[in-house]
Amino acid sequence: RFYTVPGDPAKPQEHPALDAALDTWAGDEWYKLGGGGGTVWDSLVYDPELDLLYIGTGNGSPWNRDLRSPGGGDNLYLSSIVALKPDTGDYVWHYQVTPKDNWDYTATQQLTLADISIDGEQRKVIMQAPKNGFFYILDRVSGELLSAEKFAKVTWASHIDMQTGRPVETKYADYQSNGGSYIWPSPYGAHNWQPMSFSPKTGLVYIPAQSIPHYFSGQKTVTYQLDRWNTGVDLNESRDPLSWVAGMASTDALVYGELLAWDPVKQQAAWKVKHDNPANGGVLSTAGDLVFQGTGEGIFAAYDADNGDALWQYQSDSAVLAGPMTYELDGEQYIAVAQGSGGTVMLTIGDNLKRNKVNKNKLLVFKLGDFGLTKTVADESLATILPLSEEVNATPEVIKQGEELYGRNCGTCHGISAKSNYVVPDLRYMSDQTHRDFVAIVLGGSRTHKGMAGFYETHSIEDVEAIHSYLKHQQQQLPEMVEMSFLQKVEYWFSYGAAKLGEKYPDLLNATRDMLY
Repeated sequence: RFYTVPGDPAKPQEHPALDAALDTWAGDEWYKLGGGGGTVWDSLVYDPELDLLYIGTGNGSPWNRDLRSPGGGDNLYLSSIVALKPDTGDYVWHYQVTPKDNWDYTATQQLTLADISIDGEQRKVIMQAPKNGFFYILDRVSGELLSAEKFAKVTWASHIDMQTGRPVETKYADYQSNGGSYIWPSPYGAHNWQPMSFSPKTGLVYIPAQSIPHYFSGQKTVTYQLDRWNTGVDLNESRDPLSWVAGMASTDALVYGELLAWDPVKQQAAWKVKHDNPANGGVLSTAGDLVFQGTGEGIFAAYDADNGDALWQYQSDSAVLAGPMTYELDGEQYIAVAQGSGGTVMLTIGDNLKRNKVNKNKLLVFKLGDFGLTKTVADESLATILPLSEEVNATPEVIKQGEELYGRNCGTCHGISAKSNYVVPDLRYMSDQTHRDFVAIVLGGSRTHKGMAGFYETHSIEDVEAIHSYLKHQQQQLPEMVEMSFLQKVEYWFSYGAAKLGEKYPDLLNATRDMLY
């Protein structure tokens, strides 16, 4: 057994690697606040020739490093690639992708083994495109860093110092000291759990990348709460602007996804395909020079592996986010992929308009040669948008309180600013019965059996009623969002242009935030 973070600092550690790691932590707050993080929840890969097991470790908990480890420190082995002996769990080497993690930047994303030529020398490497936006190539024998370049928009660090192997942080990174800042990538990452794919034939890595900024604002204190988010950052700061038009424009301008073909030798993009939705599926590359990927909009497509040209697509009736696979049966080749929505992006960044969608889980299977025979099955018709039948009997102050409570406690599942993406219920569309049962559901836990926990240990009835008032307010706004007026269209394009300018100059986004929120 290999523990990825030290235990109680007052007690002996379980193995020598943890004794070394303990020196990179300050105080004992991480142990009191849930253990410090560093979970291993996605990629593990084994090299039979070297007899080494490679693991990627998770982010710090709380995210806020000033609360997790007051006094500093790199906090090993958070956000790291670690090589272990598989029979004993003995430590061999590590490389920390994000020292002093402050932004929920896991290094759990897919680890890919390959033999590639670097500077004229054939090297056994391990490659990763983690959340933090840099593409890393390490010598998998020694752990030596061979290269690290940005594969997405990154503002928390300017570059990786190849002499030290460490990131050089920018002025935006320390949001605790600068009072809050927009940072790329967001906690969703420049690449998350959806698998990337390496083709030895083309020499390219195909990455389901995403571009999403996040406004980080640190909390001064954090009290550990069991079964709750203990991030040490104010999650309500990710809410939409006051104007829903400006919110839609900002999302359209700044939030998107890409299928990125990355050249690991040249450390640059070979080609890109842009997706309007940031959350898209894992990637499969084949010996026939095809690249397959699903999208959050329900499209499953094949691209030319050399240049990204779209060759074929199938429109399904729900998101296709899983990684595809291929197999042969009775001499026929098949492509299979699990359809269905999920993941934090799909949960929290909701549709601006409610569509007639539900999360439809199924297995899609295609036979090579029959691709042209598939039919479109999606239903994109808009559902009827109705106003709430009752008045919102609450003061603006109560609605504001409800917005803050919702943002910090509910938005991670039901969507930022109560805009869900049909994975869990969109609370702007609650039925009259749900409105009547709201306190019993949220406070009493009457739907715990359906996955909705009760908040009776952390919230008062006044808190829950304030959240309810905020959701009624959001529901009342729905009819206004069906069609923009002329002035709202002007506002949209002005806000869109300002957001795109802010993408290029983040200081502009930070300077104008108070006016919009």
